[in-house]
Amino acid sequence: MQIPASLVHSVKRLNGRAVWLTMLSLFSAFLSAPAAETSWPQFRGPAGDGHAAVEAKVPLEFGEQQGLVWKQPITGTGWSSPVIADGRIWVTTAETSEATEEQIAAALKVDPKNDTKTIAGNIVLSVVCLDAATGEVLLQRTLAHVESPDPIHATNSFASPTPTLHDGRVYCHFGTYGTWCLDAQTGETVWENRIPLIHSVGPGSSPVLVRNRLLLVCDGVDDQFIVALDPATGKQLWRTERPPMRAPDGDQQKAYSTPLLITVDGREQAVIPGAQWTCAYDPVDGTELWRVDHGRGFSTVPMAVYEQGLVIFATGFMQAELVAVDPTGSGDVTATHIKWRMKRQAPTKPSPLGHGGRVYTISDNGVFCCTDVATGEVLYQKRVPGKYSASPLLAGGHLFLGNHEGVVTIIRPGAEFEQVFETQLDGQMMASPAVIEDDLIIRTADYLYRFTARD
Repeated sequence: MQIPASLVHSVKRLNGRAVWLTMLSLFSAFLSAPAAETSWPQFRGPAGDGHAAVEAKVPLEFGEQQGLVWKQPITGTGWSSPVIADGRIWVTTAETSEATEEQIAAALKVDPKNDTKTIAGNIVLSVVCLDAATGEVLLQRTLAHVESPDPIHATNSFASPTPTLHDGRVYCHFGTYGTWCLDAQTGETVWENRIPLIHSVGPGSSPVLVRNRLLLVCDGVDDQFIVALDPATGKQLWRTERPPMRAPDGDQQKAYSTPLLITVDGREQAVIPGAQWTCAYDPVDGTELWRVDHGRGFSTVPMAVYEQGLVIFATGFMQAELVAVDPTGSGDVTATHIKWRMKRQAPTKPSPLGHGGRVYTISDNGVFCCTDVATGEVLYQKRVPGKYSASPLLAGGHLFLGNHEGVVTIIRPGAEFEQVFETQLDGQMMASPAVIEDDLIIRTADYLYRFTARD
């Protein structure tokens, strides 16, 4: 990397040891300065927090006729978010066929409640790779054909977990239907592994790669555990069972959250909300570091966030709350390390977003809340029309929200609500958006978009 001439010129008047100390300081500052995103490797971005680079000049006004670089149809259905590296965008998708009368009868015999779910005859699970510059589909690779898959919730898809990218590999996860590692250049399979699990309403947790471990959350109705796979071979490195639960019904023991990686007092933690418990694990060996009993919540979907030294997470269905925990403890810290609980309009699907000492949430029914991280006080709440599953994005100093009706709303963060823009896109939005360079990548039910503010 070349040092900018401006940095060199600034120390020309100095000499000797002062020159080198100044150059070292300036060069370190240059290297550590944030840069526009050149990759978006996992769910919610590089740090898993929904933040793009602070100086990203993303478009604040865009739409079907404005700022559109390209718009590419995506076959099948999938709520996985786009991930990006090396000029390529990856998404997963599932094509379904209609169930026969015999398949419907068989599903209802297993569980009469399946009549409220989507029953498919069979599914084709695929990964799609697009050129980030042009939107051209470079490859679409079928990974599996599944006959008579388990029914899923009507708002879920068979391709909801977001892939993750690392070191020339693409890791695609479809829950109980399998996990694949692909070569990012050729799309060829490096390995595949299947961990059977009954999700009840379909898969949801996304994989996260850390310390040469691929972490998978397996919170089903039949079993609840966290597992780490070797990213080179797909073999299991460790498995840690979730804590015991009070709920006798497995349906109230399931969850769908994705690990949040943080560092506390020099030690890495993988924080994973689940039914009844939110726990932190050592990602290297799976040791449980601390746990919090948050109550009766289950089907927990949102990722946790880490803001100003506190882990903040949503508790799931029943009476959804936000809970703030000091992550410096060990063991069961329920009685000692919970700092506050907030019961007003907590989300059950979209993840919170922390920024500037505040946590921002959008509830499933469209109530946007700004909460003070230090106290748990709700600074304001405002209804934003529509229903929501996608998690908020912070980019260009603004918050981006996408709803089921395909409307993107831009809000300026702060102690008071300020909406700055709204636009309508084609198709339902369930996938969380991504950023590449200074552009927005947005997935709807039918399309993948790239928007820019550049001329």
